[in-house]
Amino acid sequence: MTDGSPIGDVVARMRQRADELPPELARRRFFLETYLRTTQAVGRAIDQGRFEDPEWVEVWDVKFAELYLRAHDADLVTRAAEGSGVPRPWRLAFDASPELPALAHVLLGINAHVNYDLPQALLAVISDDDFLDPQLMDKRRRDHERIDSVLAERVAAEDGELAATGARSLIDRVLTPLNRLASRRFLRESRQKVWHNTVELQQARVQGSYEKRLGELEVLSAAKVADLLRPGQVLLRLAVTGFGVTLPPP
Repeated sequence: MTDGSPIGDVVARMRQRADELPPELARRRFFLETYLRTTQAVGRAIDQGRFEDPEWVEVWDVKFAELYLRAHDADLVTRAAEGSGVPRPWRLAFDASPELPALAHVLLGINAHVNYDLPQALLAVISDDDFLDPQLMDKRRRDHERIDSVLAERVAAEDGELAATGARSLIDRVLTPLNRLASRRFLRESRQKVWHNTVELQQARVQGSYEKRLGELEVLSAAKVADLLRPGQVLLRLAVTGFGVTLPPP
């Protein structure tokens, strides 16, 4: 990944957002910097030839990042305005209490970006004609799943980044190995549900009911916030109950 590459450019835009964050919104840095490092890791994986269609993955990853940047920028511009157009999962993440631990802010961002944004990003780079080609869709699905290995490799490093914030209890430190396994498990589980939701949204796109179904996904993703903020060991709970959301049949 070079500075002039599409992913290099989007990483530079993330850095700019981090540098320009006002002090009262410093809590946003937890997710933003986690996402920045993850995007860099995806860029390196593309350079290493770990995907079947690296050009497609690069375009997709940039589309994905742009959904976050758009929500972030829109919220900064219209924070005082009700009905500003910022999707509800992102508004809940952005408005979360600064008193929450760093992990909570990261999970709220992942919820909005993976559960709500990721199916939209996939549909932005997979046409309706593509869905009619089983071999192509299998290749797309496999590259989608290969992201799991990139994320799994980041779990320990990101756990260390959160530990560096100093906001960790003794029990959190004791449970670190279990928490890392739980993180890998729920990230894989949520990615499987994202693929299901992408298929559901594509069918809605063909049938002319896309906005309605996207609205349902927005509600489901926003409702997940309550589960993420429940007291207790959230990572272990998510490993059991799941992190992803599932669109029901229309």
